[in-house]
Amino acid sequence: MLQVAVLSGKGGTGKTVVTAALADVLPGAKAFADCDVEAANLALLLSPKERGRIPFFGMKKAEIRREACVACGLCREACHFHAIGKDTVGHYHVDRVRCEGCAVCREVCPERAINLVEHQDGEIILADTAQGPLVYAELYPGSGNSGLLVHEVKKAALKESGNRDLLLIDGPPGIGCPVISTLSGINAAVLVTEPGIAALHDLRRLVTVSSGFSLSHWVVINRADLHPGYTRKIESYCAGLGIPVIGKIPFDPVVISAVRDGLPVTRRECAASRELQSIGMRLMEGLSL
Repeated sequence: MLQVAVLSGKGGTGKTVVTAALADVLPGAKAFADCDVEAANLALLLSPKERGRIPFFGMKKAEIRREACVACGLCREACHFHAIGKDTVGHYHVDRVRCEGCAVCREVCPERAINLVEHQDGEIILADTAQGPLVYAELYPGSGNSGLLVHEVKKAALKESGNRDLLLIDGPPGIGCPVISTLSGINAAVLVTEPGIAALHDLRRLVTVSSGFSLSHWVVINRADLHPGYTRKIESYCAGLGIPVIGKIPFDPVVISAVRDGLPVTRRECAASRELQSIGMRLMEGLSL
């Protein structure tokens, strides 16, 4: 089964809109994973029906056993994250939102009154769409994003995929740990950018990171007609590296209308929809689907 991720060096380039369009137009049996776990929006465009949830446990958190604590305060002094407080009656406690699970408090406690315990940071959601199964995640408030959660989402999506032809991944923006986890093990990446100095800079960073993996690259320029000069700069940069630009999507107000209605833009007749369908065909050729 082929694994293809849609990524962007910065947020707001239209990555999820492109992913939903590809989900709608690519042929064969497909499954989907939304690895943008801090803002999993692919479900908004694929109208999934939820059928299950899996608890996600991230880093362990400190917990003070009150019966063993002598209130010496050494743990509070040692905590650089200000995660240990004291209530009105003198009992020490851990703020789970602030705690980073570093275990320094446990090491300095003379009474061995502190343990690291499992802490649920969110849930992995299993759902079905008209195009195939979708796996995504919800982080609880105060929980941090991590490559581990991305890995678990991908693992669940692979299990849900069965014998399907393609796993299409809506990846996180940037170049951090979640992106590294998304890139691991995939066959190809579609990098979505837009014409602008910041977007070109972030595209360069993303290409540098993704080039460390054995995969194929393609670039899609969204809203390409808003600044033709930077569009040409992006094309020149990609040509210098031998990365094909497989599409230039024009700015199109119909895209906004489709998103508001919770639909892939390919369900509407417009210039952006026609270009996205062409991008799907070029991607099919590149993947030999």
